[in-house]
Amino acid sequence: MKRTLEGTRRKRRRVSGFRVRMRTANGRRVIKARRAKGRANVSVA
Repeated sequence: MKRTLEGTRRKRRRVSGFRVRMRTANGRRVIKARRAKGRANVSVA
C-alpha cells in the first residue's frame, strides 16, 4: 500500500499548508504547539 501524500505537492499544501491550518481553531492549535516545541518548520508550505 502506498502512502497518502506521496509525490503530490499540491495535495500536501492543500491538506496541511499554513493557510489551511490557520482556518480552524484546531489547526491554529497545531501551529501553536509546533512553535512551542521549537520546530524549524511550523507547516509544510
